[in-house]
Amino acid sequence: MKFHIIFGALTVFSLAGCTPAYDEDDQAASAKAVAEPIATGPIVDANGSSVGLASIVELDGILALNVSLSSMPAGEKALHLHTTGACDGPDFKSAGGHLNPNSVSHGKMSETGPHMGDFPNITIAEDGLTELSFPIDGNSNDILKHIFDKDGTAVMIHAGPDDYASDPAGAAGPRIACGILSKV
Repeated sequence: MKFHIIFGALTVFSLAGCTPAYDEDDQAASAKAVAEPIATGPIVDANGSSVGLASIVELDGILALNVSLSSMPAGEKALHLHTTGACDGPDFKSAGGHLNPNSVSHGKMSETGPHMGDFPNITIAEDGLTELSFPIDGNSNDILKHIFDKDGTAVMIHAGPDDYASDPAGAAGPRIACGILSKV
């Protein structure tokens, strides 16, 4: 299983046989650093089959998007938050565009970007599995206000990578997996 743990203070991924040895004091400290999810949502593919789980966690006022995927096509894929909490397959167009409450250009390479819903590309391993965590930049209260607005928010996986510049969606190709975030 390939891991992209960019925001490790928010999550602790432990798998049998993969957990480093810690003494009891380290284990107690790690347990305190694990944040409980404030939102979760199952991720489904275009056929409606479950392929993962998304969650938003908060620790010390910082939010992160956690995603765990399985049975996904291998390779580099774009990951975004979309404006509407709807995942009508097979194309997931019901989720609208990227979450962009500040009306900026798409991508981290844009002069005014990125959108609130723009994240780094993810790499799905040959076995179709990945787990990752990305911080969500900005004030947590403002972010949560936009994520939990009247029509909700979706987590979207695209068929290809985001080019971080093309407006409005990064030329990432078709939408292949989607999840609706719901408050826990």
